[in-house]
Amino acid sequence: MRSFRRGLPAVTVAFLFVALSMPCAEGARAQPLAGQRHGDLGIEAPWARATPPNARTGAVYLTLVNHGSVTDRLVAASSAAAERVELHAHINESGVMRMTAVNAVNLAAGERVDLRPGGLHVMLVDLKGPLRENTQVSVTLRFAMAGEITIAVPVLRNPPAQAGPRHGH
Repeated sequence: MRSFRRGLPAVTVAFLFVALSMPCAEGARAQPLAGQRHGDLGIEAPWARATPPNARTGAVYLTLVNHGSVTDRLVAASSAAAERVELHAHINESGVMRMTAVNAVNLAAGERVDLRPGGLHVMLVDLKGPLRENTQVSVTLRFAMAGEITIAVPVLRNPPAQAGPRHGH
């Protein structure tokens, strides 16, 4: 880091620091995190959908990857952004799609599990405020084997290209 600073004037370094720490400009999209690894677990492309001002619920989507040789399970989640956080799935019940809470999300050894619109997801219930585009929300995921992992989740208006279909929630 010292050689980087020596090569640039202090004003340039200060400008870069401020510019990179500012939220995205109006119309720009916060970029989802490319991927994080926590031991044998990978968490890829987390994102939350921006909500209207009076929304009571929100949703977080991501991909879980088990790089290990032992099955793990996502058993709970929490966030200061909501009173409650639940694991949910959309199910087809006699031709009618509905949302239901699930106790856990199994993650077999070597498996990838997508939590995406229209499928499994993390549900933020009784939001304490709207999820605003170009901000982040902190979410703690609790796994049976890996324990707790806290991630910063970018809030986006629309899903990133790799996140699947554009379904409302």
